[in-house]
Amino acid sequence: MNFNSELQDVPPYEPGKPLELLIREYGLRPEEIIKLGSNENPYGASPLVMEAIAEELHRVSQYPDDSYADLKQGLARKYGVIPENIIPACGSDQVLEFAARTVLRPGTAVLLNRATFAMYRIYSQLCGAQVMVTDTIEHRMDAFYELYARNAEQQKTGAAPIRMIFLCVPCNPIGDCPPATEVFAFIRRINALTSQAETPMILVDAAYMDFARVRDTQREIKPAELLAEFSNVLYTGTFSKSYGLGGMRVGYGIGPEEMIGWMYRLRSPFNLTNLTYLAAVKALQDESFVQKCGQSNFSEMRRYEELFQKLGYDYFDSYTNFITVKIHNRSAREICDNLLRKGIIVRDLTSYGLEALRITIGRPEQNDRVLAELSAIL
Repeated sequence: MNFNSELQDVPPYEPGKPLELLIREYGLRPEEIIKLGSNENPYGASPLVMEAIAEELHRVSQYPDDSYADLKQGLARKYGVIPENIIPACGSDQVLEFAARTVLRPGTAVLLNRATFAMYRIYSQLCGAQVMVTDTIEHRMDAFYELYARNAEQQKTGAAPIRMIFLCVPCNPIGDCPPATEVFAFIRRINALTSQAETPMILVDAAYMDFARVRDTQREIKPAELLAEFSNVLYTGTFSKSYGLGGMRVGYGIGPEEMIGWMYRLRSPFNLTNLTYLAAVKALQDESFVQKCGQSNFSEMRRYEELFQKLGYDYFDSYTNFITVKIHNRSAREICDNLLRKGIIVRDLTSYGLEALRITIGRPEQNDRVLAELSAIL
C-alpha cells in the first residue's frame, strides 16, 4: 500500500496512562490505583446524569436526535447565546479539528504557545500548515502578539500567513490563566493589525474555564462577550472536566453563525450518541455539582502547594483541576515511574519539553496517599 507520506511528521498523541496498564504490568488491583494523570473529575458525574443514563439504556439501539436541540438550548441558556452559535461535538477535540480544517491548508501558518495541548499541533500539521510557537512556557499575550506582528511583516517577503491562533486558557499542561481583559485586549490588537478579510481565526480553548471561574471571576472569558465584539473568535468547551463526563466524549464550539455553518460542513451525522447527548443535557441541569467540585478542588490544591513550598519545589499557579510542579536534581520520568509502581498515576511532562509532573487534584482521601508518597520520594 502507498500511505500518505505527510503523516510521517505527525506525532501520535500520548494520552495519560490507563488503569489497565498498572493492572497488567504491576499486578495491582483496581482499588489500589489512584488515577491522577488525565485531569478527570475525581467525584465522577452528577447523580442526575447517572440516574438518567440508567433509565435510558434501552435506547442504545436507536440513533440520537441529530439536531441535538436540547443540548444546544441548554448551552445557549448557560452562556447567553443562541443555538445557531453552537456546534456539539465528540469531545472538544473534534471542534479543534473542525476549526483547523476550516481555515488551515498548505501555505498557511498557525500560532501556538510553547507548552500547550498537543492536539493543536497535530491537527494543524494534518492540514499541512506551518506551526509557529512562542518562546515562553506561560501563556503570555505579548509573546503571541510579537510573533504575529513579526509574521505580518515577513509576509511581504513570502512568509506563510498566520490563519489561526490557539489560546488555551486556562492552559494545559501548566494551569496558568491570563485575566480576561488581557485576552480581549490581545484579540483587539491582532484584529487592528490585520484587514478584516485576512483576520485569523482565534480559538479560545476553555476546557478548564469552569475551574478558573471558581477561583477568580476576573479570569472568566464569556462567549457572549466574544460574540458581541469579534467575528473571528471561536470558544470551545467540554463536559470532560468539571462535569465529569470524560468517558462520554462530548464538547462544543461557540462562535459566529457563519463560522459555525462552515464547521457543520465537516460534521458527520450522529456525532454524539444517545447516552452522551442525554448525559450532557442532564449535566447542565446541575451546576451546583460543578461549583462544589470546583471549591473542593482548590481547597485540596492548597495542600499540594504547601507540600511543594515545604520541600522547596516550584510549581505553576493553577486555575485548573491540576497542579504542575517543576522537578530539579531529579528526573520527572523517574519519579512518575516510582509512583506508578505504588499505584499512583500522574503525568510526566518531558514530552512537552518540561522537567515537571502534572498532578490532577483528587478526592481528600486520594490526596492523603499521594501527598505521603510525594513526601517520601521528592
